Amino acid sequence: MAQGSRAERVGDLIRAEVANLLTRQVRDPGIGFVTITSVRMTSDLQLARIYYSSIADARGRLASARALARATPFLRRQLGRRLSLKRVPTLEFIYDESLERQERVAQLLGELHTPGPSAAPHGGTDD
Repeated sequence: MAQGSRAERVGDLIRAEVANLLTRQVRDPGIGFVTITSVRMTSDLQLARIYYSSIADARGRLASARALARATPFLRRQLGRRLSLKRVPTLEFIYDESLERQERVAQLLGELHTPGPSAAPHGGTDD
């Protein structure tokens, strides 16, 4: 018996192919350093939500989003050639904010564990 649902398997294939295409075929420098973190498919396989992360600042992320939008028709054509699907799903690129949230939570937890200025030992002298 196959593992996972068909939507998950197709999503994994699309993730691998899009990541490969972005690194080897797409020549748009605006994309920058993006990483495909996951792909979520609708149950009818008509829409692929492609989540990506970037090490760039807000301006660089905007440039990456625009470049990915420009590359979408090319990526769909290539997926149609490489994958044996009845219909190539519509691709929707979404910036994955989960990594930023993880960093923020780690920062907050780190602040909880470090003693603040009020916890510093007093020298016993009054000013």
